[in-house]
Amino acid sequence: MSQSSMPSLGFIGAGRLARCLAHGFARAGYPVTAIASRTAESARQLASQFNQCAAYDDPQQVVDAADIVFLAVPDDSIGTTANTLRFDNSPPTAGRLRALVHCSGASPVELLAAARSQGASTGGFHPLYLFGGDLADIERISGCSVTIEADGELKEVLTALAVALHCHPLSIPPGTRMLYHGAAHYAASFALCSLAECVALWRTLGFAEDDALRALLPMLAGTIQTARDKGLPNALAGPVSRGDTGVVRKQLALLEGLGGDHAALYGLMTRRAVELARRRATPPATIDAIAQAVEESLARSLNQVPAGTSVK
Repeated sequence: MSQSSMPSLGFIGAGRLARCLAHGFARAGYPVTAIASRTAESARQLASQFNQCAAYDDPQQVVDAADIVFLAVPDDSIGTTANTLRFDNSPPTAGRLRALVHCSGASPVELLAAARSQGASTGGFHPLYLFGGDLADIERISGCSVTIEADGELKEVLTALAVALHCHPLSIPPGTRMLYHGAAHYAASFALCSLAECVALWRTLGFAEDDALRALLPMLAGTIQTARDKGLPNALAGPVSRGDTGVVRKQLALLEGLGGDHAALYGLMTRRAVELARRRATPPATIDAIAQAVEESLARSLNQVPAGTSVK
């Protein structure tokens, strides 16, 4: 695709996500022509990094200057910002797509309905990546997935943009973004919460947090690599994978004795481990006994957890 046939791109918002996408698209040859932000200086700084890219105070000027406008703003601002934009002020250039696309994983594309009613195509473009805010993001995003919700020509263009970032495009059905986004926490924030739970328990043994993380992070990295190589069931390790009912019972009893929500959390996660073990070609012979031990513990612990209790 020649640059003259590529759609021009604009961004409303100049934060971490916008900086990474704008640089990634520009590297791939797409013209980034307009940036607007709540902070004028942020827009100017980002726009200055691209040839023939203008910084604007008014988001409407981005709509007037670009074929595809990415709304890279907080979720609470997507609908209100979209409703201020006019796509019917001037007819689109012949043969050019005009579109408004938000970058949220949780918010519905329906928030862009006002733009669609004016003839613009609308969609969602959500990179499954935790942006650090520096230029290293441009390299690290390679190999990640981008979840796309759009139809027709816009879907084709957004798919091409994802590929230009060296990402894998995923298609999502309309109306399912909240479930998709909520579930993704288990591979991001909740993974950190699992580490925090281990650190909290190890702190009772006298381990400093730095020492705990130094020990845990290589194990986590190895688990992820094994899951990538062998799949989730075959990456499972620990007493459930070995069929060691006695260890599971003793660990559950120990955590119940600590009080708080530790046994409930451990039991719920172990319930998931049991299901992974069942998916193996040869599940442990004691898997039913382990499952029973888990359910017995959960029956005791789930009804006895005061809100917000844990080892500090």
